[in-house]
Amino acid sequence: MTPYHVSALSDGLGIAPMVAGAVAAIVVRLETLQRSQPRCHPNGWVGQLAWIMVGWLQVQNECDGCHTRGYKSAPFKVADRYHWIVVLGSRQHMEELRKAPDDTLSFHEAANETIRTEYTLGSEVYHNPYHIETVRSHLTRSLSTLYPEIRDEISVAFEEVLNLEDNEWKSIPALRAIQRVVCRTSNRLFVGLPLCRDNDWLDLNLRFTLDVVQGGKTILRFPRFLAPLVAHFMTDVPGSTKRGMKHLGPIIEERLKCLKEYGVDWADKPNDLLSWLLHDAPEGPERTVRLLTTRVLTVNFAAIHTSSNSFAHALFFLAENPQYLQPLREEVESIVEKEGWSKTSLGKMRKIDSFLKETQRLVGIGSVSLLRKALKDFTFSDGTFIPKGTSIVVPSRSLHLDNDNYENAHEFDPFRFSNMRGEEGEGTKHHFVSTSLEYLPFGHGKHACPGRFFAANELKSMLAHIVLSYDVKLEDGATSPKPMHDGPGVAADPFAKVMFRRRVY
Repeated sequence: MTPYHVSALSDGLGIAPMVAGAVAAIVVRLETLQRSQPRCHPNGWVGQLAWIMVGWLQVQNECDGCHTRGYKSAPFKVADRYHWIVVLGSRQHMEELRKAPDDTLSFHEAANETIRTEYTLGSEVYHNPYHIETVRSHLTRSLSTLYPEIRDEISVAFEEVLNLEDNEWKSIPALRAIQRVVCRTSNRLFVGLPLCRDNDWLDLNLRFTLDVVQGGKTILRFPRFLAPLVAHFMTDVPGSTKRGMKHLGPIIEERLKCLKEYGVDWADKPNDLLSWLLHDAPEGPERTVRLLTTRVLTVNFAAIHTSSNSFAHALFFLAENPQYLQPLREEVESIVEKEGWSKTSLGKMRKIDSFLKETQRLVGIGSVSLLRKALKDFTFSDGTFIPKGTSIVVPSRSLHLDNDNYENAHEFDPFRFSNMRGEEGEGTKHHFVSTSLEYLPFGHGKHACPGRFFAANELKSMLAHIVLSYDVKLEDGATSPKPMHDGPGVAADPFAKVMFRRRVY
């Protein structure tokens, strides 16, 4: 199965956004370590594939009996398709990894090697990822003002995507439906109406992530000096960009015209990602249709598949455990009745928040986090030596399923974090968006996912809308859909279905 990837430029669910979801096929170049060097890959693609899967299964299985397997005791190596990756599990190593300067241990360069960002998303995105700060600042600050648009699009999108009749149960391909709702809701804030509901625009953005991932894989098969030619002639990314320009070109030209005539502010200026990018883009080539289109596609690349997979896992848990519908409904109804729908009222829905956070802890969108590449030789305080060129990850799944970090860590406890927030001194520590070395779906530290505040508001609003508006269950006789693993990536089963009907009171 093709893994869902996230954009390069920042840890987490994010992407530049998020290294977590499905960061499958992390491709890294690993120089010799002082530890013993593992044997080379077996000959032949079958042997190589088996070697890779066994290696990543080791990471997946570190969570089972982590104390005896000792993932926290010493670094170890895992084979990927082309190279080796070092996995660091001790708290001291993780703290030093997180704090290391970017010119020594770089997320940016590690992500570039994963999907060849400079050739797939373009050299401009690679060399000047200004859109990350646009997301971190403008998007996050605008969430309260734009919340009515988020709420409206979620309501309309679910109504149209599910297309339910009366009170009849209907079987829905869950991931596909969720992707559509997430794409529409995200683009309501990215490009606004009516484009956010245009089917070709939605199809393009849903496909773009796969184009970039497949393009990166194709480029990796050739010597680096051929990368520009391979990217242009042997990947679908240039064609997707041109397709995007047909949609955004007239909009961008009109906004550039208004900017020239009226300055930075004018009557009825849209408050969306495209306007924020125009505000932040350096003068010159960055303010062109092609490069602004690329930025919008890049942010979509970072937002859609990670959020969709994360929410699909939560939906599967809810459908499997309908007993949790009532306490979630009671919370949402009591808050909305008093305060209506707003970012502030959403922030008071602790059980909704906890349900999503627990889903990410237990399943998530990747089994590793904090991806870095050593740009210089680096020595940890305990003497562990990392040569220049080495790539490093942290086994986030093992940390999430460690009983030292979470009581009964292998069990799904949907209100685990809302209960923890009720304890003295813990009120703000266990929010969905809060990160720590025990909770890494969004990364941690300075490279934590900049879009996680938007993603959290979007997903919490979706879950609150579902519990108020629909009944859900698994198909008769069906078992809970299992996550699908591809290397370190984790994705929701794309074929799994969930039964929906309008809520029966």
